[in-house]
Amino acid sequence: MSLRNFKTSNPVFNGYFWDDRKSSSKKMSVTGIFFKSLIGIIIIAIITSYLWKLNETGISMQWFTLGGMLGAAIVSVLISIRQHWSPFLVPLYIIAKGFFLGGFSAYAHRHYPELPYQAIGVTIITFFVMLLLYQLRIIIVTKKLRSVIITATVSIMVVYLISWILSFFGIKNYIWGNSWFAIAFNILAAVVASFALLLDFDYIERYKNRAPKYKEWIATWGLLATLIWLYIEVLRLMQKFAFRF
Repeated sequence: MSLRNFKTSNPVFNGYFWDDRKSSSKKMSVTGIFFKSLIGIIIIAIITSYLWKLNETGISMQWFTLGGMLGAAIVSVLISIRQHWSPFLVPLYIIAKGFFLGGFSAYAHRHYPELPYQAIGVTIITFFVMLLLYQLRIIIVTKKLRSVIITATVSIMVVYLISWILSFFGIKNYIWGNSWFAIAFNILAAVVASFALLLDFDYIERYKNRAPKYKEWIATWGLLATLIWLYIEVLRLMQKFAFRF
């Protein structure tokens, strides 16, 4: 069965990346994905810590955040059209995300020093809870569940994109504030991000020991993208609660 018949909320796990899974004698392994993801997380943490120190000296994080976001987006496009370059491009993506996360979370670290660490803790716990639910088959990734998660993810991303564009024109949108509506939307996004992990687990399990070795970088890219999304949603939600209470 072709992987093209499956889709996921994470764009890096579409069928395009798996077309030539028989082209290499070395295959993608869970161990390889684990170590690549771990190294990526360590790099992001180092960059983030450095930017936090810069922020405490009064240096603005605006350009780090914007530059990291745009850089990650550009590298993601390059990976999607030049998958064989992923061993070189994914590390660049990780660095760009490090600058984005460092700048994004710098404000919370400066004004609420414990929040980023709490958000990291919640993200880690959520990851292992969803992994346990998946491994024990308490939640089974069916075609219907996959469709629901994909639809919810795309809808959330479209709302974020539209609100971001509107902000350039000074048009107020309610998902970025601290209202109860914004909090409810944030909770919804965090829940969807959590369930998106199930799709990543499902794809890794389906194609471990089958896809070419370099696909580990693609799998790492997808898993980190979901984890980063989840962390951002959790941190934003904590900031809103801290502001209100």
